[in-house]
Amino acid sequence: MVSRWSMLLLFFVVAGSIWPAKADAVRIKDIGSIEGVRENQLLGYGLVVGLDSTGDRVIGGQFTIQAMMSMLNKMGVHLVIDPIQLLTRNIASVMVTAKLPPFSKPGMTLDAVVSSMANAKSLQGGTLLLTPLKSANQQVFAVAQGPVSIGGFLGGTGGAGGATVTKNHQAAGVVPGGAIIEKELPVDIDSWETVSVLLRQPDFTTAIRTAEAIDNAFGKGSASAVNAGYIKATIPPVFHGRVVEYIASIEGLDVSVDAIAKVVVNERTGTVVLGEHVRISTCAISHGNLTISVKNTLNVSQPAAPLVGNAAGQTTVTPDVQTEVKEQESRLIVVDETVTLGEVVQALNAVGVTPRDLVAILSALKSAGALQANLEII
Repeated sequence: MVSRWSMLLLFFVVAGSIWPAKADAVRIKDIGSIEGVRENQLLGYGLVVGLDSTGDRVIGGQFTIQAMMSMLNKMGVHLVIDPIQLLTRNIASVMVTAKLPPFSKPGMTLDAVVSSMANAKSLQGGTLLLTPLKSANQQVFAVAQGPVSIGGFLGGTGGAGGATVTKNHQAAGVVPGGAIIEKELPVDIDSWETVSVLLRQPDFTTAIRTAEAIDNAFGKGSASAVNAGYIKATIPPVFHGRVVEYIASIEGLDVSVDAIAKVVVNERTGTVVLGEHVRISTCAISHGNLTISVKNTLNVSQPAAPLVGNAAGQTTVTPDVQTEVKEQESRLIVVDETVTLGEVVQALNAVGVTPRDLVAILSALKSAGALQANLEII
């Protein structure tokens, strides 16, 4: 008697063969973005105070002195002493950066990244003073202030006879939630009549499939692919005044992504990444290594007889240099034409080389016209 669990398992196997899942389908929101909905970069110049003698030094920190004098003058403190005497190494000049997200409102907070400009040794324990953050058009959209977190420490006395222990990078840090938005960047999506999808990896096939997915969901002719990275969709009348719902519905649609065959090689680390559509034509591969080793041995040469009177003789050191050349034996391997990525991996593994040797083989295959993919070296 067949158990209920066996029948249930059989049902899932049959159902999986009748309705195969789209394993390569991804959401539109994962491969593209909506035109007009993006982040904006903010930048500002500020001062970090409260450092434990790890701030800017006199040499190389002249602009820190000028910024400090300007700040004191604005606060009504007018000094008649030499400005150089103010630089006690408890202050550092920094650049402050932040990203203004779309649809942000005044009062919301952002993380501010603080980076040293001059020769400060560490920003540990410092506090960022009030710093205006501006956009490219020099308008102030946020202000940043607060304690700097560097996620590490600098310990030890240093100097002559001292030792210093450092963890993580000391010349940069973050002020979590330290930037307060003061001005809104308006994005009026309620007045939109069309929505444009921008693909992060432009591809004609993917663009056509994205437009077809929108058409199937909202009616034929509602979307069209303008080019490889731009899809324009007309908002249906039923979604007028409900643009947010329409955009959310578009972002949730599944699309089968297509891409060109590409092999990415990093020669510095020996990393090789092969794309899904990489293929190899029928070819023969032979690869061998040539190793040259030089061994230097120092021998001591002494006189044949003891030194007596004025007899000439001197103990000398004579080098013995031996050079050895080894060439690894390799055989010629015939690689049949591959159809799937798994066959490509099996063919390359059959050669039996290291990842760094694989870089040279892939370059040679590309030059011979046997590698059916773009070879990108980074």
